Amino acid sequence: MEKFLTPAEALALLEQFGSQRIMVIGDVMLDAYIFGKVDRISPEAPVPVVSVKERTSRLGGAANVALNLHALGAEPFMVSVIGNDARGEEFIHLCHQLGISTEGIVRLGDRPTTTKFRVIGNNVQMLRVDEETTKLVDESITDRLLQIVENEIRQNNIHGIVFQDYDKGVISSRLIEKVVEIALEHNIPVAVDPKKRHFMDYKKVSLFKPNLKELREGLNLSHEINLSNLPEAVSLLQEKLEAAMVMVTLSEKGVYIQEKTGGQSKGHLLPAFLRNIADVSGAGDTVISVATLCLATKQNAGVTAFLSNLAGGMVCEEVGVVPVHKTKLHNELLRVLQ
Repeated sequence: MEKFLTPAEALALLEQFGSQRIMVIGDVMLDAYIFGKVDRISPEAPVPVVSVKERTSRLGGAANVALNLHALGAEPFMVSVIGNDARGEEFIHLCHQLGISTEGIVRLGDRPTTTKFRVIGNNVQMLRVDEETTKLVDESITDRLLQIVENEIRQNNIHGIVFQDYDKGVISSRLIEKVVEIALEHNIPVAVDPKKRHFMDYKKVSLFKPNLKELREGLNLSHEINLSNLPEAVSLLQEKLEAAMVMVTLSEKGVYIQEKTGGQSKGHLLPAFLRNIADVSGAGDTVISVATLCLATKQNAGVTAFLSNLAGGMVCEEVGVVPVHKTKLHNELLRVLQ
């Protein structure tokens, strides 16, 4: 695999991450876990019985992007909504424990805090229960979110913006259009982890990161996308969105990134690093977090894809949604760059 950094450059880049303030716009949520042991089947139904050993809650969705940024030394600023409920209180408490600002979080009485309950037995996810609404927030709430975005950019340095879209109703076409307009005005790079509802609304962003399935569905293609026709599909998407970079995550095949500069497109296919995969939950959050930090520090497409690919694979070795930490990423970089 091509190495896009020297060990010294990698260390310097990780240090630069620590001075970045990144705005995270999207659907925050709470990830609630029950960990336990399974050694029998229920007599009531053909399902395993999980003997509970531990209960825990973690920041999820767009908040996991903020958590990844925080773990890499950067300062995240979240713009989102949660419910005025017990889960919302738990969400705020977790943020405060970690030292992550909640000043950009709007609490609503008519929406639940999105919560994903996962039951893990013998280190394997056995069940997930989602408590949520996917209805778009009212226009008045979008206005409040836009005011938060404008005020923060006007009053404080923001070095990058990431849209983490989980289709839970926070992000609307108008929010996207206005935020990108503000970002272009202030020369702030914008990265996007999209979902289908607003896939084609993210015009003129710096980096757009779909997976292979999202790429095919977003372009309404009737044929399958493979490695041979992937550059053609990405070029079509870049043309439609006017995106500077498109990075497609390919699961066990790695990532493909294509950058358009001066009318010319250049692509890099980076194979995945070999891993003992335990759980892919949250890998996309890690990839977009690292990619946004690379944009904020003005890295090229190759470095962006290399670091994002490496970090995304690392978190797949852990059970549950976990962030990638700066020290661990540094040690892994030194190992693979030898």
